[in-house]
Amino acid sequence: MSANPSFLNPGEGESVFSVSSSPIKFGAGALRELGADAQALGMKRVAFFVDAHVLASAPGETALGALRAAGLDVAVYDQTRCEPNSDSFEAAAAFAREGAFDGFVSLGGGSVIDTAKAANLLSSHPDELIAYINAPIGRAKPIPGPLKPHIACPTTCGTGSETTGITIVDLKSVGLKTGVASPLLKPTLAIVDPTTTETLPGGVVAACGFDVLTHAVESFTARPYTSRPRPAHPSQRPPYQGSTPYNDIGAIAAIRLGGKYLVRAVRDAGDVEARHQLMFASTLAGLAFGSAGVHIPHAMSYSIATLRHEFVAAGYEDRDPMVPHGIAVVINAPAAFRFTASANPARHLEAAAAMGADTKGAAPEDAGEILAQIFLSLMRKTGLPSGIAALGYGEADVPALAKGAFAQQRPLVMAPCSVSQQDLEGLYRDALRYW
Repeated sequence: MSANPSFLNPGEGESVFSVSSSPIKFGAGALRELGADAQALGMKRVAFFVDAHVLASAPGETALGALRAAGLDVAVYDQTRCEPNSDSFEAAAAFAREGAFDGFVSLGGGSVIDTAKAANLLSSHPDELIAYINAPIGRAKPIPGPLKPHIACPTTCGTGSETTGITIVDLKSVGLKTGVASPLLKPTLAIVDPTTTETLPGGVVAACGFDVLTHAVESFTARPYTSRPRPAHPSQRPPYQGSTPYNDIGAIAAIRLGGKYLVRAVRDAGDVEARHQLMFASTLAGLAFGSAGVHIPHAMSYSIATLRHEFVAAGYEDRDPMVPHGIAVVINAPAAFRFTASANPARHLEAAAAMGADTKGAAPEDAGEILAQIFLSLMRKTGLPSGIAALGYGEADVPALAKGAFAQQRPLVMAPCSVSQQDLEGLYRDALRYW
């Protein structure tokens, strides 16, 4: 059984792509303007979603101080969970429903921003979480209408969640990581202040930075938007459209920045230039995959993050054992891009060169291995695990991992080639040990 994207010949498919992105404010000190921005959006009673660690940090003090200085009534929710699950989403939604808020502010990594998105949705349009979850796992109910204003303020240089219309959750009832996707989930405004990254542990920067690199390469190598059928009505054009000329610009720029600055940002917390540039790469990559989509590495990551909870990553020692999202994604990337490269060798070689690989004289059949090797080089330089075996997985886990990944049809159909459940088993075996 395969995920078949039904590729069309040139001229037979889609000829239109759309761009729908959140307004962005970027720069050192931008967080100090949060109160004025919330006022401009008409907020008076604000639900402030934040991680407890971030709340006690300088960015937490700055953000909360700015909101209160603007005279806003602020209620703090600091019970967000790193790698949220359906229970934590429901708890956040209950807080939002009871608070009668007219606006949301999130400060933190992708987990915090995603939690605020879910709380906004489930309080604005109450229903079971499973109703909105992507098919075939959930019922994929369309969001009935607009949500309340949401200002997203990332503190990590990775997920790009501040620019996207998706929220990811570990759905405990089925034991899978999945999500809700809709343009209506996109934050009203993203405030990206790169100074928030300056005190992050190197391990956190590595996990987040590899999420940037991987989803940027996935966007750049996704099936072209012209390979999809034309929709019967413009409203049926999907939020994830495949690679487009617009998305390619942000994706390749993010890949270049990640290749240049990721190792520096991980190794030296005092390298402000590297950390700020990596934050900018995150924003660019978020804008790209927010409409291009991601594919196989992300589909594979959800099983990796869900089926075992025994790994403790560098920088996350004070958390419960889990696989951070960026590690769960990049750990599959070398195997996945070896598999997809034959569908578009030129794209894979261009991505590899942007990351810093020497591609001079490379043959098309070398593209997958060259891209895999530049990923592996950066992973080794930043202390990442050597494969999924280092996360606690073995050969016996492969069928369950592949079954869970194959359920993720939303990203899989964006791959540049068809992928079956059997193919996914082979990819997980390739990813067991890289060195």
